[in-house]
Amino acid sequence: MSAFALNDILARISAARKAALAPAPFTTLVAVSKTFGPEHIRPLLDAGHRVFGENRVQEARAKWPALKAEFPDVELHLIGPLQSNKAREAVETFDAVHSLDRPKLADALKSEMERANKRLTVFVQVNTGEEPQKAGVAPQEASALVAYARERLGDAVKGLMCIPPAEENPAPHFALLQTLARENALPLLSMGMSADFETAIKFAATHVRVGSALFGARPHP
Repeated sequence: MSAFALNDILARISAARKAALAPAPFTTLVAVSKTFGPEHIRPLLDAGHRVFGENRVQEARAKWPALKAEFPDVELHLIGPLQSNKAREAVETFDAVHSLDRPKLADALKSEMERANKRLTVFVQVNTGEEPQKAGVAPQEASALVAYARERLGDAVKGLMCIPPAEENPAPHFALLQTLARENALPLLSMGMSADFETAIKFAATHVRVGSALFGARPHP
């Protein structure tokens, strides 16, 4: 099922890019495979897809090493919150982190990237709705955190990420993130999920994070 869904999502991404006035130079589909096992992921790998997202470090470390050994060109993105004490495992496991939201985490990532001699692509997460239950830096503090992260991580800091409030129109949140990225000369924008990725593409998303539209409803243990 997911291989058929992949073709549909890729076609929708292509159509949204053609309809957008000023799309990003590219839009990468991050297939969000959290809570799904290798048997669900493999059809996408067999179909040629290589960019996947996971929310939790431990879950990714449990299921991806064997898959990456078989498909070494897989690019794995951490899209969920990251505790500083998990930075070492995150750097070992992932190729990109979308959830840098505080100076302490920038410090931890710097130490672990230097230790591992590995450069990740780093996004600063912005809590555009300023929701207390969500991770992310407040919009008015985003530029300061980007500046600090660049001091610590250099050109590894390449983009911004957001998750708009579920009950609100996402377009103003995507527009805000786009503005912040322009102000900080950041080329990458991680925004848009299954319900709103086409809207995100209108605002120059370079990475859309799609899970349920690819894999179906998530299993609940």
